Amino acid sequence: MMNIILLGPPGAGKGTQAARLQAERGMIQLSTGDMLREAVAAGTPVGLEAKAVMERGELVSDAIVSALIGERLDAASTSGAIFDGFPRTQAQAEALDLLLNERGRSLDYVIELDVDEEALVERITGRFSCVKCGTGYHDRFKQPRVKGICDACGSTDFCRRPDDNEQTVRTRMAEYRAKTAPILPYYEQRRLVRHVDGMAPVDEVAAQVSVTLDGEA
Repeated sequence: MMNIILLGPPGAGKGTQAARLQAERGMIQLSTGDMLREAVAAGTPVGLEAKAVMERGELVSDAIVSALIGERLDAASTSGAIFDGFPRTQAQAEALDLLLNERGRSLDYVIELDVDEEALVERITGRFSCVKCGTGYHDRFKQPRVKGICDACGSTDFCRRPDDNEQTVRTRMAEYRAKTAPILPYYEQRRLVRHVDGMAPVDEVAAQVSVTLDGEA
């Protein structure tokens, strides 16, 4: 029942790797943003509390986020967990330690997907997808086999996310460095941090993560 933190800026591939770990190892991905939206939609006690806070235009407190994570851990008591987007401060890191300890768990690894900012800008700004089925493409790395026609469904309508632009990507990178820098030393002193080449092909990144989790790094 392994518990890990996946670190990396938007576009580094955390979601892709988390999905693989869920499929291959039965782990659960705990993304704070997703959990908040799901709890609010489901009307759980914590979700209702979070909704009231957000409706007032305030930031959701660490206590509420911790409560959400605790609920998820309790609901998946036999599954390993992948933490995505939490913790971002040492206080949150300490709160996570407490949550895990209370449930007889411990943190095994903090895996950071290392990326090159210039290459990441190219990766993200070149993305586009089929409007009809959502199949993803890229200006340089994955064009449709027939230009202008989706390989999966044959649609000719494509779109790009409005925030997939250079300025936004660089801002995200800066925010990630600012938010992540404080917690890395906390975990480095416990020798939990492992680095993976996030710019490698998806399969290679997955192989590096697997080697780490299997204790061979």
